Amino acid sequence: MKKFRKVLDGLTTSSPVNPGGSPGCGSAAGTPSAAPTPRELEIQETLMSEHFQICKTVRHGFPYQPTALAFDPVQKILAIGSRSGGIRILGRPGVDCHSQHESGAAVLQMQFLINEGALVTACADDTLHLWSLRQRLPAILHSLKFNRERITFCHLPFQSKWLYVGTERGNTHIVNIESFILSGYVIMWNKAIELSTKTHPGPVVHLSDSPKDEGKLLIGFESGTIVMWDLRAKRADFRIYYDEAIHSVSWHHEGRQFMCSHSDGSLSMWNMRNTAKPFQVTFPHGKTQRDGRKESCKPILKVEYKTSRNSSEAFVIFSGGLSYDKAGRRPTLTIMHGKAITVLEMDYPIVDFMVLCETPYLNEVQEPYAVVVLLEKDFVVVDLTQSNFPIFENPYPMDVHESPVTCTAYFADCPPDIIPVLYSIGAKHKKTGYSHKEWPVSGGTWTVGSQTYPEIIITGHADGSIKFWDATAITLQMLYKLKTSKVFEKPKTGDMGRSADLVEEDPYAVQMISWCPQSRIFCVVGISAHVILYRFSKHDANTIITSLELRLQCEMEDVISPSDTENTPCFSDPSGHSPQPQPPSPRSNTPDSVRDSIPCLKVKDRMIRMPPGYQAELVVQLLWVDGEPPQQITCLDLNSAYGLLALGNCNGLAVVDYLQKTILLCMSTLELYGSADPFQRLTRSPRKNRQSTSGLTELSDNQVSLDLERSKSPTSAPYTPSLHNDPRGTGEPVSNLRSCHYSPVFYLLDNVKGPGRKLSLPTDLKTDLDHVNGHCTSPTSQPCPSGRARVPGGPEGPRLARRGPGRPPFRKAQSAACMEVSLPVSSLTEESRENSFSRSRSSSVSSIDRETKEAVTTLQFAESYGRKSDSLPTPCLWVGTSLGLVLIIPMSIPTDEQERQEDPVTVAPTGTVLMLKGSVLRFGFLDCGGALINSPYEVWRDQHAPDDPDRPRKRKLVNFSPSSSQEACGDGHLAVVCSERQAKVFYMPSQACLYVHNITESSFVLRADVVSVSNSVCLACFCANGHIMILSLPSLRPLLDVSYLPLTDMRIARTFCFTNGGQALYLCSPTEIQRITYSQEMCVNLQETLGELFTPIETPEAQNRGFLKGFFGGNAQTFDREELFGEASAGKASRSLAQHIPGQGGIEGMKAAAGGVVGDLARARIALDERGQRLGELEERTALMMTSAETFSKHAHELMLKCKDKKWYQF
Repeated sequence: MKKFRKVLDGLTTSSPVNPGGSPGCGSAAGTPSAAPTPRELEIQETLMSEHFQICKTVRHGFPYQPTALAFDPVQKILAIGSRSGGIRILGRPGVDCHSQHESGAAVLQMQFLINEGALVTACADDTLHLWSLRQRLPAILHSLKFNRERITFCHLPFQSKWLYVGTERGNTHIVNIESFILSGYVIMWNKAIELSTKTHPGPVVHLSDSPKDEGKLLIGFESGTIVMWDLRAKRADFRIYYDEAIHSVSWHHEGRQFMCSHSDGSLSMWNMRNTAKPFQVTFPHGKTQRDGRKESCKPILKVEYKTSRNSSEAFVIFSGGLSYDKAGRRPTLTIMHGKAITVLEMDYPIVDFMVLCETPYLNEVQEPYAVVVLLEKDFVVVDLTQSNFPIFENPYPMDVHESPVTCTAYFADCPPDIIPVLYSIGAKHKKTGYSHKEWPVSGGTWTVGSQTYPEIIITGHADGSIKFWDATAITLQMLYKLKTSKVFEKPKTGDMGRSADLVEEDPYAVQMISWCPQSRIFCVVGISAHVILYRFSKHDANTIITSLELRLQCEMEDVISPSDTENTPCFSDPSGHSPQPQPPSPRSNTPDSVRDSIPCLKVKDRMIRMPPGYQAELVVQLLWVDGEPPQQITCLDLNSAYGLLALGNCNGLAVVDYLQKTILLCMSTLELYGSADPFQRLTRSPRKNRQSTSGLTELSDNQVSLDLERSKSPTSAPYTPSLHNDPRGTGEPVSNLRSCHYSPVFYLLDNVKGPGRKLSLPTDLKTDLDHVNGHCTSPTSQPCPSGRARVPGGPEGPRLARRGPGRPPFRKAQSAACMEVSLPVSSLTEESRENSFSRSRSSSVSSIDRETKEAVTTLQFAESYGRKSDSLPTPCLWVGTSLGLVLIIPMSIPTDEQERQEDPVTVAPTGTVLMLKGSVLRFGFLDCGGALINSPYEVWRDQHAPDDPDRPRKRKLVNFSPSSSQEACGDGHLAVVCSERQAKVFYMPSQACLYVHNITESSFVLRADVVSVSNSVCLACFCANGHIMILSLPSLRPLLDVSYLPLTDMRIARTFCFTNGGQALYLCSPTEIQRITYSQEMCVNLQETLGELFTPIETPEAQNRGFLKGFFGGNAQTFDREELFGEASAGKASRSLAQHIPGQGGIEGMKAAAGGVVGDLARARIALDERGQRLGELEERTALMMTSAETFSKHAHELMLKCKDKKWYQF
């Protein structure tokens, strides 16, 4: 516990010198305003660095780019491998674990050690890994790296410790699972095939032991060769040479026949008694043509052949095999049961599938009951016990990416009643027709932890949908889905014109969201420059949606010296686009020129029936102005107690009264300053010769433009100094300049061919911006139309160009949740793209001289002081801009409910200006005791509920005013302001800067939030270089600085968000949400919240086959693999063939994986000791049995010698 004392009077800081000399921003320059009398501010900060630690908690969603599938039929847990080396292990709801191979190599195949709590993975880097699942966080016990051969297939027989590994060369190696060492026993390809064969059989594509005899190994080669290898005799029993390539093989449980799937879409059945030719060949989807030949069909990639007791007919299940002539058909899974053929069409290509059976023994009747189908972007389980084959309802949140995620929000410690209400509304719209049986993947155990609180995650999507998720206790379950597109009329073909040049396919994409859980008011910002306000109701209603339209498009004027036209070269748009021909005049009859005062989308203007849930009440749309589309909305805030909504973009600010449905304020950023503008800006009339840029629709190879772009910092943006809406301006209209407003919903743009290519936003999953062939810009920058290059001239030139020493370039901004990509030519390398994202902004000084466009980057309503002379807090709007300036706008709001509905709200900008380095990202407010001041809010009331005369519905406001804690330290509160470079704490109303901290010099902050952790408050920051920083409040002491992400990408930066309780999340792939914690307490207690992957279960006993069946057709003799493959008989394998790598999964590895939880370590150690003790006892019993057998043999031999010479009558 440390006590900080600061004297307000005479306090000095290290802030930059005020360049403008404006008295309104003197406090930001490090010279705080003199208070009437000196006061001492005493705040006890309880947070220390030991309270913070970064660790991942849980990953939700569908595994991105899946490659492999495995299932343990006894433990009933399932594993999914991915192309990036990830493993997801799933059991019952709540049992969901993600692990990652450090190499990042794709997972080719996985095999469970059935009922042993272990998993073997084979990766694309030709390495085998043994994972222990007996602790809550899986760990690698052993690894085996093949040096000279590539792994193609693995097979682990049930209850065996020897793993068969097939390679690309056609050889088969054998690995001891316990020691992970290669056996000297090798089946070479040239011994497996006949010596007379002249061609190589190809890679091994299948390995399996015969259900009838474990000593026989069936080897399938890609070329169509099948070999039954006798492991004891070390020779081939038979060889099959088929003229079609083999993809998979499946046995009948009796071991007398097997089935193969081939590349020509055929299935061949083989009998062990006659292997000369298949006794049956079928083309399930190939019809016989008129000439007698079969249709050419696609390959059958996998087949499963399973038997059932209740039916004499077997199940034959396979993927693929459709005829080529039916183009456009979706991928299928075919289920053949007797003469019945059922074709199940899938939405995405099939990666793998597995048939789930009741028994783990391959030589018993299999009794299939379900099929797990792994698709490229989905996960489906089909019920085989019902004739119509329904699918199971998936309990996992596998549909996060149903439409690409474009923004996220995370709310911890929500009102406890909000989750049941949302669930009850959402349950009415759930799909039906699912199987009534329980979810078959039911392994593991999970219990809700003791320290849980309601958590909600909200995701916005490209199709305009919003999903509310229950994220309580590390689970994720969808509560409610909202479709914002229902507010608008469906656009007709060609009706949208140029309003959606960049968003033709996703005009409703969600850009950002704002939610007040207490009042249940919800706001959505769409990519078509619109805001929708929703209210929650438990009753349906028939209403008309109110629509308000804003002209927030400002004209542009150059700020240049008189000699500009003579001495300054005309540079093209700095964002990398080449100059285009001059567009026609706005007065001409071109389609764009007539688009004036028109919104991008048309709101439904008729009576609409709205179901219970969130119901649209108001839509605010920005309009086209003189053929110029509206700029994207960069920030939004609403306050239910005030009944106000504020929005901003790179042109200015608007405040809307959503109770009276009126626009209170619509001004450019410059007009907000008035006489308190800290910059002196020169103006001139609009230029006559204008150049048009084509925005994102055209790319340029202009080298001058590219060099300028490379010289800029990632967040520098075109500078257009003069902004105004004043109709009294110049008579000549501004040019019809296409804005380069980038959509905040960005996708893969790696297929761009060159200039003139139009880029739209597809609905396909293309949000992975890692592959954009170009460098990334700041997530807080939003390009706007730019003028020509600007050169400071006259006596005010230098003052105009810089705010202070080392001032980073001016830029316009977008919200931290939205991103922008600049598209240079393809010569930019991957390295330059990665480096540019975290490049220092101060690297470009010349861009200061030619760029500025002040955007509104953050907004927040609060009870604060608009002027230094204020004695009481009043409703205020805090405005942050891309130039690092903060404006405080006080408002006068009627308190009486009736007056609030009728009297106008007064908004009066005061010119109060505070200054920081970098674009302003976040505001926060503390009382004089250091506690967080929450914004006022209105208690939720159902406006469509039936009227109750005894209890009239009135607005109930909860106002967290600082007055409750002002007794000890007098009037005032603390304002926390965080920008991309700097954080400052101001004392209000004197506006004195108490604390300042330069967060980063080499990078910039992407996301910042004032959060509550461990009953205290701190400032959490996520930087572009991947660092997560925690600063104490109010002293801004660094408590944590961890390089969490080695390389940030646009997706992570756009979706990263902090919340209370020490948690955060981001979209780690286009389909997965990663939740992390920065709280030490939660890291320590993480083991208690995770599910157990392994539960002790008795292995089911094998069925008694009976004497006659065992004598005539069963296993004729036991098979001792240890005797064949052990070092004593097979010798050692070549050391150069494979390298053994010890894993971290022993006791020490478990300790690290468990995060220091002593209890779990002790239990794991006891379990290992008990297992070792049981193995030791088994060895001792085996040794005793061997000794007893030898004694018995000795006595029998002595008895034989004694009785050998006796006659029969002597006995």
